[in-house]
Amino acid sequence: MSHNSTTHTNSHELTRLARFQFKSFDNEAVVFDTASGDTHLLAPFTLALFELIQSRPGMMAHEIEPALSSRLDLSGSEHLTSLTQESLASLRKLGLLETP
Repeated sequence: MSHNSTTHTNSHELTRLARFQFKSFDNEAVVFDTASGDTHLLAPFTLALFELIQSRPGMMAHEIEPALSSRLDLSGSEHLTSLTQESLASLRKLGLLETP
């Protein structure tokens, strides 16, 4: 019986290693934050931004828009800048992004 208990503890510890868990749908995705227990619905652009930031920790603010533009095959524009800023603010408000 203690063996089962140990196995359960180990699998629980492994689950905590990945803070964010994703489930994608056609035009949106949900992200579960294992640290807070919250689940958030993300629009496709916001999800792409979130994944980019997670894949490149330490990315500087001025690097985000060109990287998104390349990843999503978009050209730079005022709309892209506005959408990026709105999505960053949304991620911060949800507690999914910890930057000033």
